Amino acid sequence: DISLKYLEQLIIPLKAAKFIKSVRGPKGGHMLAQSPGDITMAQIVDVLEGGIELSGCVEDADTCERSADCLIRGIWKSTTKAMNDNLESITLYDIINNNVKH
Repeated sequence: DISLKYLEQLIIPLKAAKFIKSVRGPKGGHMLAQSPGDITMAQIVDVLEGGIELSGCVEDADTCERSADCLIRGIWKSTTKAMNDNLESITLYDIINNNVKH
């Protein structure tokens, strides 16, 4: 139930990242440019969302003047890493074939 207009907006960055290619003509359209097993959810999230970061200080401690003394920053860093590791372990093939552990 995703609108065509929204899908068209998603195609642009996915094409730029070379995950999707377009074919012209009567039997044309959009298709994967890579094998589904070679595309991870981490890559897709990175292209569409700029990656996952629970707090701005995870990647850049200078975004917060308290990051050096922050007791929570380590938790945000380890949780972000765990999420990214999980997304890196899931491929588009896994999703298509319902091979994702919940």
